[in-house]
Amino acid sequence: MQLTIDGTTVFAATGGRTHEAGRPLAVFIHGAGLDHTVWALQSRWLAFHGWNVLAVDLPGHGRSDGVPLTSIDELAAWTVASIAALGATSATLIGHSMGSLIALSAAARHPASVKSMILIGTATGMPVHADLLNAAAANDHAAIDMVNLWGYGFSAGIGGSRAPGVWMVGAGERILERALPGVLHADLAACNAYRDGLADAAKVSAPSMLICGEKDMMTPAKNGRALAKAIAGSTYVELPGAGHMMLAERPYDVLDAMARHLALDIKRR
Repeated sequence: MQLTIDGTTVFAATGGRTHEAGRPLAVFIHGAGLDHTVWALQSRWLAFHGWNVLAVDLPGHGRSDGVPLTSIDELAAWTVASIAALGATSATLIGHSMGSLIALSAAARHPASVKSMILIGTATGMPVHADLLNAAAANDHAAIDMVNLWGYGFSAGIGGSRAPGVWMVGAGERILERALPGVLHADLAACNAYRDGLADAAKVSAPSMLICGEKDMMTPAKNGRALAKAIAGSTYVELPGAGHMMLAERPYDVLDAMARHLALDIKRR
């Protein structure tokens, strides 16, 4: 699906189904340097279980035109605009890594637009190591190597995919390599500059679930637990042995947790 947001044409996958009136809306928000394809399983499952789905390519990412936005708050406002572009008034936001910060900012600043949210691989903040920022600024492939090295858990590095013949680390590398020059750095810089995690968490009224990996080196689980404590009434799920790239490493565990949260959310409506 193509949408026009702030005069720019952007792309969002719909999970393989045409939107239907009356269905709840879920907006999936990817992480730094990535695109909508990371949500292939979860977005399709929701689309075939009663939901309208938007798995967005953020500006300048994937199949979307424009240039990357430079702050988490700008990206949050853009996400709310994507909901309005569909003619909807609110949605459940599902974000991974940088996408989780975007969802958190949106829930804090635009509460009427966020029915509920699921934050995956999340934390109170996401400071980025100077070596990674510098490599990304230079469009050095070392930045991609660092993201992959720190992003995946041990089992992913030696195989571990439930899909035969799939090398998770290599697949992640290919996605990052598709990004245009400057995209990864813009995203990492936006994450590094975001300092409002705890303050935003205190403002959230939407039902929330946080899903974190026990072995996550990019957003350590202890930081995810701290964020969960700051969001009133939130549910916290920790996946044993999982790294940061849970959508690839533990896709069905992520989906199961999401489904439990969304079933509760549906009852609330």
